[in-house]
Amino acid sequence: MKTSIIGYPRIGEQRELKFASEKYFRSEITADELNNVAKQIRLSAFEVQKENKIDFIPSNDFSFYDGILDTAFLLNVIPERYRKLGISELDTYFAMARGYQGEYGDVKALAMKKWFNTNYHYMVPEIDDDTEIKLAGNKPFELFSEALENGVKTKPVIIGAYTFLKLAKYTGSKNVWDFADKIADAYIEILNRLSALEAEWVQFDEPCLVMDMTEDDKKLFVQLYEKILAAKENVKVLLQTYFGDVRDCYTEICSLDFDGVGLDFFEGKKSLELVEKNKFPKDKVLFAGVVNGKNIWKNNYCNTIAAVKKLQKVSKELVIGTSCSLLHVPYTLRNESKMSESYKKHFAYAEEKLSELADLKTIISSDTPNETADYEQNAQLFKQIRYGEDGQVIEKIKALSDKDFVRLPEFAEREKIQKAKLNLPIFPTTTIGSFPQTKEVREMRASFRKGKITEEQYEQFMKDRIAECVSLQEKIGLDVLVHGEFERNDMVEYFGEHLNGYIFTENAWVQSYGTRCVKPPVVWGDISRAKPMTVKWSVYAQSLVEKPMKGMLTGPVTILNWSFPREDISLKESAFQIALAIREEVLDLEANGIRIIQVDEAALREKLPLRKSDWSDYLDWAIPAFRLVHSGVKPETQIHTHMCYSEFADIIREIDDMDADVITFEASRSDLGILDVLKENNFRTEVGPGVYDIHSPRIPSKEEIKTALKKMLSKISADKLWVNPDCGLKTRGNAETVPSLENLVAAAKELRNENL
Repeated sequence: MKTSIIGYPRIGEQRELKFASEKYFRSEITADELNNVAKQIRLSAFEVQKENKIDFIPSNDFSFYDGILDTAFLLNVIPERYRKLGISELDTYFAMARGYQGEYGDVKALAMKKWFNTNYHYMVPEIDDDTEIKLAGNKPFELFSEALENGVKTKPVIIGAYTFLKLAKYTGSKNVWDFADKIADAYIEILNRLSALEAEWVQFDEPCLVMDMTEDDKKLFVQLYEKILAAKENVKVLLQTYFGDVRDCYTEICSLDFDGVGLDFFEGKKSLELVEKNKFPKDKVLFAGVVNGKNIWKNNYCNTIAAVKKLQKVSKELVIGTSCSLLHVPYTLRNESKMSESYKKHFAYAEEKLSELADLKTIISSDTPNETADYEQNAQLFKQIRYGEDGQVIEKIKALSDKDFVRLPEFAEREKIQKAKLNLPIFPTTTIGSFPQTKEVREMRASFRKGKITEEQYEQFMKDRIAECVSLQEKIGLDVLVHGEFERNDMVEYFGEHLNGYIFTENAWVQSYGTRCVKPPVVWGDISRAKPMTVKWSVYAQSLVEKPMKGMLTGPVTILNWSFPREDISLKESAFQIALAIREEVLDLEANGIRIIQVDEAALREKLPLRKSDWSDYLDWAIPAFRLVHSGVKPETQIHTHMCYSEFADIIREIDDMDADVITFEASRSDLGILDVLKENNFRTEVGPGVYDIHSPRIPSKEEIKTALKKMLSKISADKLWVNPDCGLKTRGNAETVPSLENLVAAAKELRNENL
């Protein structure tokens, strides 16, 4: 029995990569210093995998920003606007990720989208008609050699040719087929170079194979790999899939000359059925994802061993591993010094999952697996009752009826009432919620948490910041204001801290995109609201102005999707529990005079099953969970929601069915194609497509914003269009935020005057 992992977290045990990269962006360290930090992170990852005797240790799973972006660089897929900057290769790379505004030019970043059904974001490669796909980079070879020099023969990991082509954006008249031969040639060269370096295995990640595939998709996949695999000589190729099963192309995979096939036995609903019913080729190694790479609960060895026994019957050679890259879980439990052992013993972060694989390897190899110490200790853990049950919550869920999910009167009537009551101008301007958080704000939150300042001191400090933020927004001229969210460490963790049933970590950081890391809370038991969570801040902010102040909340589906969920009850039940808690907060805000309430569902799309045939399993509870939150408010209360980087076109009717009054979403990095979908589907909800990208430090001009708005007006009627950035401003600085918002307001006012 051998063990393998698909990838390892790359941010560093203490988020070293984040801090070093941000210093580099501020010109506080050199490129060499940044590279040294990166090297130490990689070597540390190798060491811990060696200590746990992982047999197939990956290399090239490290990235400064994103693996898809790395692959674009590797394959020469660099749009001309970035090449023209004439800056270093590293700075060109970061310009594609973050945008660039300086002495060498002004360019936006590439589009950013959610990575399948996770909270990780990838950069979307752009391929135009003049793109010459070829092997142009050295990263996989350099990192393989680096590992070899440090005593580790790794399994280089590269995004597969099929997935890269499927995720790319084609900006000209050519399509995926026009680039198939060239990308296959590039992958052949990759294999040849790695073979020359004496690599034994190369892993090609093909997560797109777990999605719905057309006959053309299967034809493309087969054509690519028939050519690539025909040219391999002294190197073995592992086809690695994750996030689902390969039901659409299992036959094609088995017929191709792969040496190993990696399947996900956690999210792959039909993976076990596929290998049992259709057999698994005797000439291939099965890499079985049996340790959950997405959640932090310990592996149940009894269940895993039972699954492995079934797989051993169908596979001549079996390697056990993680279901996906460990990029999606925190680094190590060793840094959770304050967490009670009664909690900690139930968890496994990335490093602990390596230990689980080592345990399973030992147990399975034993003549008496059920008698080993590791097995017995794990079995005793799962016999313990840890569930935090709340009978009142359970009864509330049981008592829900259809009327609890319906808001009356219907949208059209509410829209008229709200326009009369709020009396906003056309093209109302607003922000998504958060404003820049300074070092002082973060330090004051930490001081209060550690008991270094009194509650009175903390509240006065926060009120001062809110007053400054409100004054700034009035000066800029925004129409609908926010309080700034200075009291919040994170849009999910903050609410988790105020809900019964959650527990929290010190260092469970997970990469969301680039240098952005989040610390998801953990759903431990039944969820309920202990007391009002946001009311005092919103009410104070509203007391300062006549303009409407938005109450800012996170929705139940996003809170759940951006938490580490329980595995002992359904996601539906957890979502409804959270929805009832947020509903109480919505009604409290309304009762205290807040006329506009935003309930963010940034992650609604995130956990949507990758196959359309499975969508109803999710949407049938996710949409009602949101409706449950706001169904009890008055007609004059305007409900907003916000959604982050995702594909919405194929669920646009379900989004409309959320029955919000206004929806804001990312549009600044896209081509605004979503607007066509809104028009085609007679989308009734008022909309605010983001007019500038807050994930980039560049400042959009008034003219740029106005041009975007005019394009929007060709698809959206003037009485339904809101003007706003594409996301919250928490991670930006005032130096970028203020002029950007000033330009936003100026563009809206000019357009307003032109349309009067």
